[in-house]
Amino acid sequence: MASEDVKDSPAMVVFDTEAANSLVKELRSTVIAGKTKSYEWRVSQLKSLLKMVEDRDKQICDALFSDLSKPEMEAFIHEIAMIKASCKLALKKLKDWMKPEKVKTTLGTFPSSAEIVPEPLGVILIISAWNYPFLLSVDPVIGAIAAGNAVVLKPSEVAPAMSSLLAKLFGEYLDNSAIKVVEGAVPETSALLEQKWDKIFYTGNGRVGRVIMAAAAKHLTPVVLELGGKSPVLVDSDIDLTVTARRIVSGKWGCNNGQACVAPDYIITTKNYAPVLIDSIKHQLVKFFGEDALNSLDLSRVVNSNHFARLTKLLDDDRVSEKIIHGGQTDINNLKIAPTIVLDAPEDSLIMNEEIFGPLLPIVTVDKIEDGIHFINSRPNPLAAYLFTNKKQLKEEFVSNVSAGGVLINDISLHLMVDTLPFGGVGDSGIGAYHGKFSFDAFSHKKGVLHRSFYGDASARYPPYTPGKLRLLKALLDGSILGIIRALFGWS
Repeated sequence: MASEDVKDSPAMVVFDTEAANSLVKELRSTVIAGKTKSYEWRVSQLKSLLKMVEDRDKQICDALFSDLSKPEMEAFIHEIAMIKASCKLALKKLKDWMKPEKVKTTLGTFPSSAEIVPEPLGVILIISAWNYPFLLSVDPVIGAIAAGNAVVLKPSEVAPAMSSLLAKLFGEYLDNSAIKVVEGAVPETSALLEQKWDKIFYTGNGRVGRVIMAAAAKHLTPVVLELGGKSPVLVDSDIDLTVTARRIVSGKWGCNNGQACVAPDYIITTKNYAPVLIDSIKHQLVKFFGEDALNSLDLSRVVNSNHFARLTKLLDDDRVSEKIIHGGQTDINNLKIAPTIVLDAPEDSLIMNEEIFGPLLPIVTVDKIEDGIHFINSRPNPLAAYLFTNKKQLKEEFVSNVSAGGVLINDISLHLMVDTLPFGGVGDSGIGAYHGKFSFDAFSHKKGVLHRSFYGDASARYPPYTPGKLRLLKALLDGSILGIIRALFGWS
């Protein structure tokens, strides 16, 4: 835009600290008024959200294609269908989730009853990621609404088409006195992070996660950090080779072309089995995406030129490039990188130490399959860890000894679709979890409530204190019926 055009254009609305503060105050007044707390409000917003997805699924697919060249099949299965399922589950289970949970009391509080009451935290900030920009924006919003909170969603500016669409659709379908979208980049996010929130939910990388956590600490704000890491795949020789190769290829390149937090980051297998596994993976790659994968319509592109440069830099190391055994072709004009396999890259190379988040897949070989578990444990905790084997003992050893956000045996990524399992990281891969009821819990405070009547008021708890009262209180705390009787009657 020319400078003279700027002068004639309307003044742009600047979202700064003052605007962020005003926004939070508005939402907090809505919460204080109790509007978001009712079951009826929560249900109405969840129904509106579901209607939004059903009405505008084509626009959602179009935005995903604009941002990532995401195939319609992937857009539907991995984003739209999962959001619809999440909405429907929340609508079906919300009454049960909201019910107080009755719990036992102790003899020392007799007569009494107790319950755990879930209550909304208040005003929530959700900062989402670009790789699944619809799913990762809307899914935590579902949990926050179900729990009765007001919400600000900050979509990723790296997926601008989806960011713009979410701002438009949320404005049309949802209650804007309690649910808002703030678009923008670092300045807008920084302004939001200066505010006092009741919880911050962030999906992204560890570097930004540390910034989020530091900002939250100033206000003692709890956080959920959905990060990532180098998710390993340990492949034994005792497997169905064809099914294993298909599932690895689909989980790596068929999910946003590797741009997924739970995508396989590297494979570990034995030196003896590696050639067989590699041949099968190559075969499936050609079967899925053709001889010229750069022109496949079933592969998403790299999201932008910055990420393209980051990924090609991983291959620039001569020690890595000479280890490429499949792929390696790039198309900077279309931001495409062919599915690439690297065999035994040096352990100190960037590709073996940074989260790849793209279509590159290193394969590490070991002498014994059990050595793979040691290799995984020598590195930071991954978000997901995968094992392909038919051996019961190896499965048990893997589950017992590998610390990861989640573990999946004999497949890739499907654990995300099981709403009875928590999804989240551990250590460097994140803090907290969500999905299904875990989303409701993530945005709720579990308030402990003890009920007592005016009956059964024991004088032993009040001064003046005597040895007899002390014996009675000790017996009560110990739960000793005989001790209580002795104390009451003064027996020794």
